[in-house]
Amino acid sequence: MEAEQTREMKQAQFQITGMTCAACANRIEKGLSRLPGVASANVNLAMETARVEYSPSAVTVEDMIRKVEQLGYQAFPKEQREDAKDRRQREIKRQTRRFVISAVLSFPLLWAMAGHFSFTSFIWVPSWFMNPWVQLALATPVQFVIGGPFYVGAWKALRNRSANMDVLVALGTSAAYLYSLFLTLEWASADMRHHAPALYYETSAILITLIVLGKLFEALAKGRTSEAIKTLMGLRAKTALVIRDGEEIRIPADEVAAGDIVLVRPGEKIPVDGEVVEGSSSVDESMLTGESIPVEKRAGDPVIGATVNKHGMLKVRATKVGKDTALAQIIRVVEEAQGSKAPIQRVADAISGVFVPIVVGIALLTFLIWFFWADAGNFAGALRKAIAVLVIACPCALGLATPTSIMAGSGRSAELGILFKGGDHLELTHRIDTVVLDKTGTVTKGKPELTDVIAVMPDETELLRLVGAAEKPSEHPLAEAIAAGIAARGIELPAAEAFEAIPGHGIRAVVEGKEVLAGNRRLLERYGVSADQAEAAMAQLEEAGKTAMLVAVERRYAGLVAAADTIKETSREAVARLQAMGIEVVMITGDNERTARAIARQAGIGKVLAEVLPEGKAEEVKKLQARGRKVAMVGDGINDAPALATADIGMAIGTGTDVAMEAADVTLMRGDLNGIADAIRMSRRTMVNIRQNLFWALAYNSLGIPVAAAGFLAPWVAGAAMALSSVSVVLNALRLQRAKV
Repeated sequence: MEAEQTREMKQAQFQITGMTCAACANRIEKGLSRLPGVASANVNLAMETARVEYSPSAVTVEDMIRKVEQLGYQAFPKEQREDAKDRRQREIKRQTRRFVISAVLSFPLLWAMAGHFSFTSFIWVPSWFMNPWVQLALATPVQFVIGGPFYVGAWKALRNRSANMDVLVALGTSAAYLYSLFLTLEWASADMRHHAPALYYETSAILITLIVLGKLFEALAKGRTSEAIKTLMGLRAKTALVIRDGEEIRIPADEVAAGDIVLVRPGEKIPVDGEVVEGSSSVDESMLTGESIPVEKRAGDPVIGATVNKHGMLKVRATKVGKDTALAQIIRVVEEAQGSKAPIQRVADAISGVFVPIVVGIALLTFLIWFFWADAGNFAGALRKAIAVLVIACPCALGLATPTSIMAGSGRSAELGILFKGGDHLELTHRIDTVVLDKTGTVTKGKPELTDVIAVMPDETELLRLVGAAEKPSEHPLAEAIAAGIAARGIELPAAEAFEAIPGHGIRAVVEGKEVLAGNRRLLERYGVSADQAEAAMAQLEEAGKTAMLVAVERRYAGLVAAADTIKETSREAVARLQAMGIEVVMITGDNERTARAIARQAGIGKVLAEVLPEGKAEEVKKLQARGRKVAMVGDGINDAPALATADIGMAIGTGTDVAMEAADVTLMRGDLNGIADAIRMSRRTMVNIRQNLFWALAYNSLGIPVAAAGFLAPWVAGAAMALSSVSVVLNALRLQRAKV
């Protein structure tokens, strides 16, 4: 029954508007989590998104939207929202407009305030700026129009029996405004016979202006954290030339349907994933694989959307379009990683959840101590100190500390070809101390190549011509490698007149009337051919991890050819980097001990686990974990699925396919082992960045509250510091976007 429920689980993503601090995100998260049928809810303050895993038989998307609205916010299914860039631009324009209006109205109040201090007596202040009615007229629109959203947010939070940043701002600014209004009315009722009293309209107005300025800076900085997504989206082709009813039609790339024939001219981007049906060319796949050398493509070869056709004309049958393409899936993985929550964020969430009620209590206590004891009877002075406490304590920086770093870190990682599936994986990767590498296709190229030729017959070219022709009809990977290697040397291969594959031994063929045998010792023994003279060379080649094939022509030993799955050019360098970082590197393979050790020697790997079956790989990972090691398993994401799932972090290398992305926690798009070291370095840097942000956010609040309570901070200074703290946290996170590995 549980398995059945798991199968029917779906995921919904929403854009959330109206959040102001971590307490808002927590409240939405808790509200959604309590709905029947919701397995998990994750709300990201920095991206203003929510991701919910739910059972559609128990709850609907409409139920979730209604719940968010009940809590005082708005939720939109992500696919129905406008482009994120447009939304960000609109938010920046809105905050800019609010700030300009607020600043213009607040400036005369700030000017009037300057006239109250003895050290600023040289500043000329127009007399009408000091008039309480003028100050009331200037402060009221700032308080209730520009500051209106704070009241709305505070009311919604209190109605739902919680408190957030809006409550603190609304309480602090209202106290200053209402006390000033009381003094204004008192002054007016005295027939304005005495001098205008000391008012605090500027306190509330400047506070609101500075908080709005902080929100503007935040919006600008948040926009920059999604640069990685914009870059990836910018790779997509905008249009496609399709052949329909025999005519060439240029249409938007999003309108291409699976099965359409797409014409790709030289220099154009391939608009969809597909298969070449006609033509040949070289394609630049560096955006996906990091490989700078263009890949040759001809009929039958797969091509990937957003890669660039370099030379020839290609006709491509679309196989995957829209959100099914490799690039769309990469974008989805990065978006999910940026929107997910790292375990370390739970610390910030737990603190911010109880922070606001405690702060209100401290502010009230501050007022009572100052009014009844420290500065007895001075209502205005006690009020100012209480307001400063309320404002300095806003937990905005705390709520932004983790998500902004996760966004910037996962975004920069994507630019480096590293896709973290979630914030939890980005966090855990920094703790890895053991990396287990699958051999084939991970340490090695995964494709055997012709490496050695030792001819006994006088003409080596003749030997290769006969062997190549004999091996060409075979589908065995070694035979294909030998035939391809010989053809690459420019040797023309005749057609075999007869061909027979002998399982476990090799092949027998007739080429130009000559019998050719190619295989192992048992094959030649079977046909009575002696190859004793090849024993020493065979042993040496096998010791080096190569597979040697003996060749006989007309039942006489003629020489041998060897093929091997060679290591990638970067494997040795990558292993050395990992070892320099203090990480133990282990190679695991189903191959024989001798071949495995030969490959390990070439790559600089000291520990080898050979002749391990796929299910045994997971057991070996468990053994390492039992010793207290934090293990990353690196494989192709398909054959190594059990081990990838068992390891603390599973890394799929070089594929970018559906299967690899589903099987692994991290996908290394570039097929290069250097990506492992890069992933660990980016994880370490991101965690350092998060800890810096959390430290400064907590230290700021912890130090700021007693300083404000002691009367050393004017409310407007507290407001400026609070706004700057949020901006500094976001800017610190943005440093990750320039991180080098």
